[in-house]
Order: sequence, then structure tokens, then C-alpha cells
Amino acid sequence: MPVQPHILDAFIKLGNFLRDFCENKQSETNPWAIKLNDAITKVGHQNGWFTRPNVINALVSWGELLTKEKINLWLSDYDDLDKGAQTTVAIIMAGNIPLVGFHDFLSVLITGNKVITKLSSNDSILLPFIAEFLIDIAPSLKESIQFTQDKLEGFNAVIATGSNNTSRYFDYYFGKYPNIIRKNRSSIAVLTGAETKEQLNELGKDIFQYFGLGCRSVSKLFVPKDYDFRVFFESIFDYQDIINTHKYANNYDYNKAVFLMSDFKIFDNNFLLLKEDVAYASPIGTLYYEYYDDLDTLNKKLLNDAQELQCVVAGSEISNSIPFGSTQDPGLNDYADRVDTIDFLLKL
Repeated sequence: MPVQPHILDAFIKLGNFLRDFCENKQSETNPWAIKLNDAITKVGHQNGWFTRPNVINALVSWGELLTKEKINLWLSDYDDLDKGAQTTVAIIMAGNIPLVGFHDFLSVLITGNKVITKLSSNDSILLPFIAEFLIDIAPSLKESIQFTQDKLEGFNAVIATGSNNTSRYFDYYFGKYPNIIRKNRSSIAVLTGAETKEQLNELGKDIFQYFGLGCRSVSKLFVPKDYDFRVFFESIFDYQDIINTHKYANNYDYNKAVFLMSDFKIFDNNFLLLKEDVAYASPIGTLYYEYYDDLDTLNKKLLNDAQELQCVVAGSEISNSIPFGSTQDPGLNDYADRVDTIDFLLKL
């Protein structure tokens, strides 16, 4: 059975609204545009990382995805999307980037299920606004959407996103339910030295958008032993204004002081630190790098470490890689941790 028409229509109209809002096509008297502007202001006060440009970036991305054509194409690979009987799914959301849990929310509702959402305190304003908009379009959705800050009760399955540490608690409390429990993942880029300045400039988007706080944000480079970082620094110079954001600058300054006091060798262009390190996840304002001997060996390492990686940015030399500049533009079928959420929901 297809998606229930009123649900599909609500998300399509949400996409239309978000596109018009981000392109400044709405009248200043449009009540929904006024409400969204207020929500963006409030979430910026709530969470200093959620600057207006970053929130708008997230809204632009979702506006581009929520079209009839893209939603239908996404769901065309699945059978029996409307099973008739609703399942209640609890979603525990992260709050590292704006609307980071929206795909889970969309997936639960588009499959005809009910959702109980526990929001992160860092992002507790934007999704309730979107829910209010959807319910205005399709009032019956009011029975399918619930937000809570209390103990989760009355659910049949769980989707929880957190860290390696919180995942142990999620496993303990929710292990008896059908679940998707996500842990820390990182994204990396592999450079050969043959990249153009345009490609490296696009890589800057992968590094700096959302201040590097997302699991799709590149946090480490793999480079050949003779790699010249000057070309990389020159190519990402367009992103220098990030240092004018107070919270980013504080993290950059703190990490620089720690590295210098510890006598670590670092490269520094006054808005990004490069430190050699075998770890994948780097602190804010810092990009780790690691030298490789040959691409075949590196390919094997990355395949072996696939459970730790969200995105690998590279040319065609690396398996399962994506192009420079594309990590922050996932499609509807780009599932977090490569776990198919729709398939999981349809099997409940």
C-alpha cells in the first residue's frame, strides 16, 4: 500500500514552505514565516552553535529534499508502506546540529506509525515548530506525534542516537525492544596531492559547516608522506570568517594552548589547527591528519574501520567514497550508520 495521502501531502507542503522561506518568498505577514523566524531566534539563544546561517542551511537541505518527486523516489524501493496497524516508536534525538533527528521523525510518520520524541535540550524548538506546521496541514497527525521530557513509556520500538558512552545505557534500557542505537561516528577525507584548489575548497564545506559538530563533518585527513599542507590551507582560506564566531574561537584557542603546552607539532592558519593523530574524531577547531604509505593499504584499513566512519570523502581511488563538498548534503536514502530506517520500521 502507498503512503497515506494526507501524510505525504503534509510533508510536501512543508517542503514548499521551507523553500519559500529560505528564498525569502514569504510575505512578512505570513504567520508561519513569523513563527519560524521566532523559532530560529529562540534556538540561537538556547544553543550558541545554532547560528541563523547554520539553521538556514539545515532548512534549505530539507526544503530541497521534501518534494513529491524525491519522496516518491525514496520510497519506491519499499513494499507495503502502510501496514494498517500503527506502531509507536520512541525517538531519542541528538542535538549536535539543527534538526539532526528529523529524518527519523519523517521516517516514522511516513510509514504510518506514531512517534514519541525525546528532544535534546540543545535542539528543542525547531522540531516542535515543524510538528505544529504538519498538524495544521493534516490535523489527524496530532494523534501520531508526541513530545516528552519524562520517562519514555508506551512504545514498541526505539531509535536512539548518542555517543559510545550513552549507547551502553540505551542498550541496557531498550535492548529488549526492536531498536536502532547509534554510536559515535566520524567522517574523513583522503587526499593524494592531485586535488584541484576547487576540490579542496569544497572540502572546506565538509569541514566547517555546522562548525564540524556533525558526524558527517570531516574531522581527519589521510595524506601521502610528501603532502604539502600549504596548498590545502590556501584553498580553504574562504572559510576564515568562522573564527569570528565566539564559541568556535574559544575552542580553537583552548585546543591550540593545550597542544602547544604539550609540545605537539601543529600546523596553524589562524582559524584551523592540524595535528597528526591516529584517532578519527578531532576537537572543534582542529583537524587530525595521518600519513599513509599506499592507497591499497589505506583502503583496507578504512574498510576494516567502516563501523567507525560515517562518510569518506575522496576521489575514485577509495571504496565507497563520496565527492568533495557533499558530506552535508545527504539524500533521503543516505541512512545514518548505513542502517535502513524504513526497512527497520516496515518489519516491526
